[in-house]
Amino acid sequence: MHYRQLLVWQRAMALAEDVYRLTRLLPKDERFGLMSQMRRAARSVPANIAEGYGRGRTGEYRRFLSIAAGSLLELETDLELVVRTQLVPKHEAQPVREAAAEVGRLLAGLRRRLKGLSSRTKGPDA
Repeated sequence: MHYRQLLVWQRAMALAEDVYRLTRLLPKDERFGLMSQMRRAARSVPANIAEGYGRGRTGEYRRFLSIAAGSLLELETDLELVVRTQLVPKHEAQPVREAAAEVGRLLAGLRRRLKGLSSRTKGPDA
């Protein structure tokens, strides 16, 4: 299996696309603040899933999935902030928040699945 076939990677990519669209609603003075930070965190999720997958060792894959989970939590925090500060209407952010929650559930499931595998096992499909 290739990482592009993983549902979690596909959903994380869709989430990143959603974040790019949502951040276009932010005021111009947030271009180098929240916009940049949210986009970076959103890109980090699928990038770390892919990078960890490509490392070829379960232990490294798990580490990169942890980084992806951290980036996702950072993104969820930023989403909460843009709603609380009324930079983005709640109804615009809500679908993105739901997508982030789904990616979180998928990441948690994959991390649980890999937890039982030895870090010496070759490859995430072992």
